[in-house]
Amino acid sequence: MSYDLKVELPIADLEKKLNDLRCKGDLLDLEDRRQMQELEAEFQRHQEGFCHSLNGSDMVQLQLARHRDRPYIADYIKLMCDDYFELRGDRRYGDDRAILGGLATFAGQTITLIGHQKGSYTTERQERNFGMPHPEGYRKAQRLMRQAEKFGFPVVCLIDTVGAYPDVDSEKRGQARAIAESLAVMATLRVLIVAIIIGEGGGGGVMAFCLADRVLMLEHAIWTGASPEAATSMTWRNDTFAARTTDSLQLTSLDLMELGVINGIIREPPGGAHCDHRAAADLLAEQLQMTLTELKAIPVGELLQQRYAKFRHAERWRNADLISS
Repeated sequence: MSYDLKVELPIADLEKKLNDLRCKGDLLDLEDRRQMQELEAEFQRHQEGFCHSLNGSDMVQLQLARHRDRPYIADYIKLMCDDYFELRGDRRYGDDRAILGGLATFAGQTITLIGHQKGSYTTERQERNFGMPHPEGYRKAQRLMRQAEKFGFPVVCLIDTVGAYPDVDSEKRGQARAIAESLAVMATLRVLIVAIIIGEGGGGGVMAFCLADRVLMLEHAIWTGASPEAATSMTWRNDTFAARTTDSLQLTSLDLMELGVINGIIREPPGGAHCDHRAAADLLAEQLQMTLTELKAIPVGELLQQRYAKFRHAERWRNADLISS
């Protein structure tokens, strides 16, 4: 476990002391055992306490949603799914490695699992384009969603990306159209859809995976239409106002839950998901299973009506907010 954040330094120091004591094994005396118990209690308090009462700028500055050890979709697949078969390609141009998708067995049922994979090391990050999709990535997701509809499989999207890749070639291949087509597919898909933001949800391209019956977020994830850095640059042309801009974006799970943009928050282990992948996966799996069970009880026609009403309501809220401001 690596500790990259300044706020984690006390935790790292405590963990080192604990490991030194544990290395003694059977040679521990009574004083060592007493000290170990005190250190373990203090370690637990630090882990549980340092993430509390954080605002948007704290979340971004601490890099909790972007932590290099945070679990990605590939990690959740290994920890949550009994079986997984990856499907590749958009059947038009090629395979976008930034999007990982396929069929998985979860809680005894087959689901279509789609999400962003940023990569865990330098070579993989380059191969995965740091989790930023090209048009063929969105089209691959559409293909998998239509296949899920054909066989009646639930669609689960795990989201973790800075946004759609903004290069010239992507625009030439129809980046904006691919995102719009994804929105159209999800709006009318006749199977249940669950979207979970597991890390960072950035840019307009994220909505191409979020037009779902239920949208959930991990506790320390963030979601915003423009990254805090981009918003600061566009608004102020000056990094001095970064904290002010970030807080105004209301990008934390608590902000978005209060606004009614998301449907639920999934707790993370003490210290964040990067501290304990297994615990993070167990918490996510528990909430996902409950959500799937809830949605399965709703007839398809009613599900589509609720999905339509949900996002129409969001539009009315946005317009009312603009008028009042």
